[in-house]
Amino acid sequence: MRKIEHIGIAVKDLKASNDLFRRLLGKDSYKEEEVAGEGVLTSFFQVGETKVELLQASRPDSPIAKYLEKKAEGVHHLAFDVEDIHGEVLRLKAAGFEILNETPKSGADNKLVVFLHPKSTNGVLVELCQERK
Repeated sequence: MRKIEHIGIAVKDLKASNDLFRRLLGKDSYKEEEVAGEGVLTSFFQVGETKVELLQASRPDSPIAKYLEKKAEGVHHLAFDVEDIHGEVLRLKAAGFEILNETPKSGADNKLVVFLHPKSTNGVLVELCQERK
């Protein structure tokens, strides 16, 4: 793992949250996109080498919608940039971590992503991200 790629924050209202983070960070979001397969609308802010990703559910059965039903708005996941996502999955699985999706899937911001189950990472949903070539 090379660095923290982004911090994902679950929000109920992406427009209102974009305004809040624009005021907080003093800059605009550089990208908004929908990840239809995950049922989520995203918005990204660059903060130094790290990003903040805002996530709003785009359908009621999405993971973000379910998260917001159980918990409040707030930090949803911590994402790490990796060079070789397949190698990291093998390494982490061998080290005893529970992998939610062993086959990387398409994520936002031109990434391949894999998630680790929070029960194997002290309650934190961890995402591995590899830039698509």
